[in-house]
Amino acid sequence: MANGKIVSIHSFRGGTGKSNTTANLAAQAALAGKRVGIVDTDIQSPGIHVLFGLDETKMGKTLNDFLHGKCTIREVALNIGEKASDSEGRAKLAGKDIWLLPSSIRGREISQIIREGYDVNRLNEGFQTILKELNLDYLFIDTHPGLNEETLLSIAISDILIIILRPDNQDFQGTAVTVDIARSLDIPNLILMVNKALPKYDPADIKKTIEATFNAPVAGVLPLSFDLADNASKDLFSLRFPDHEWSKALCGVADAILAVK
Repeated sequence: MANGKIVSIHSFRGGTGKSNTTANLAAQAALAGKRVGIVDTDIQSPGIHVLFGLDETKMGKTLNDFLHGKCTIREVALNIGEKASDSEGRAKLAGKDIWLLPSSIRGREISQIIREGYDVNRLNEGFQTILKELNLDYLFIDTHPGLNEETLLSIAISDILIIILRPDNQDFQGTAVTVDIARSLDIPNLILMVNKALPKYDPADIKKTIEATFNAPVAGVLPLSFDLADNASKDLFSLRFPDHEWSKALCGVADAILAVK
């Protein structure tokens, strides 16, 4: 087994800001001098490549190619540190050890995965291989929302599971299910993160309520932010605006990840 840690970022429902959070957390870990990989396993609706300034013409091999036996997992990994100079935030990743393993954005390849599925064990082997071959400290996995076979595998092999939820009753119910499953799988480190919290509520009160509800630590309460929406995935927000309240709260979650021994 590789020594690096697998960090799965999950939410029971879509729309929680999962990909944005994953990209920013991974970027913060890379800024802290860690060797970081990011895998977009949300194969049905991939998008994390956009946050790193990549379009499909620059991506080359994708996770889909690996899952269909057309390439090795190493061939999928793009060195973001070599391509990071096109925007103010991403420019801070220049020369850092950070790799992205994107999924295909081509409709034909997405529909093939939806129609035929893929070998979940091959994906797991790919995770372990890329951890070793790139000597990663952290492999961040952007999961598909909800609970399916692939997502359960990602959760099951995680050293750290970050569950994102909004202060919303539907999210609470789904998060309760996910927390129960994570506990049944003996995930070593379960961390909650609240996103899109309305500014009129006290973050400390939200944290206290949710920790009591799920009996799990909340590493950050991130505010609902028009500034973040205005960024529109054009850049890594926490790198471009490090003093923003959203960025500071996100860095608290990154610190919680880095503190896990």
